Amino acid sequence: MSGHEQFADDLALYALGALEDNERKSLENHLLECASCRRELEKFRGDTALLALSTAGPKPPARARQRLVTAIARESRREARRSKPWWALVPSLAAAALAAIAVFFWMQNSRLQRDVSSLQARTAQQRDELRRAHDIVATLTATDAMTVTLVASKTPPQPQGKVMYVKDRGSLIFLASNMPMPPSQKAYELWLIPMKGAPMPAGMFKPNAGGSAMVINPPIPPGMEAKAFAITVEPEAGSATPTMPIVMIGAGV
Repeated sequence: MSGHEQFADDLALYALGALEDNERKSLENHLLECASCRRELEKFRGDTALLALSTAGPKPPARARQRLVTAIARESRREARRSKPWWALVPSLAAAALAAIAVFFWMQNSRLQRDVSSLQARTAQQRDELRRAHDIVATLTATDAMTVTLVASKTPPQPQGKVMYVKDRGSLIFLASNMPMPPSQKAYELWLIPMKGAPMPAGMFKPNAGGSAMVINPPIPPGMEAKAFAITVEPEAGSATPTMPIVMIGAGV
């Protein structure tokens, strides 16, 4: 092994502060003359810092971790071939052990971060579902909810629609039954007819095979006072204004 190669192998231990005094002084003298080894030393120092920070922070580059571990392993094998007492290997073994411990804690930290992120996502989803369920129950049980039944005459079985509307929250639930299927590429649109102003879209729906349909909490601004509700047949994408004729209509009680 040439002198340059020997010094290059010592760079990893020097970066970890585990090089013996005599070898450290020799390497420092060599570093004054060798720009290549100085650049390699800076790489090892950077790799060591990234690996240490990774135990409580983001994942270091894989190439940095691998380069440092490989250099330590190579140095450990070289030290084992030297005819030195066993206690002379303690700095090298301690450096390798510290590197292994750092890798272990980084892996544990990464796994815990993934578990925490997954748990936070599930908790947020359950919180949203609970809030939606609470809003539905609140509308169904509100004592100040407006209840409107929409009917169509002379159509057996008679289609019916029921609206439960809470003005202060802008919360609305619409339930329909016995509704005939609309024409192809058409759908029903529910309209809120305010005390003043033009009718406001309150949701699109198509009945199922049994004629039932539901609209839950369409985007209605809170405080909108309703005079009546109506249903028309519109294009599937919906309309900004009702298309005549009105299929069903009902006023508040």
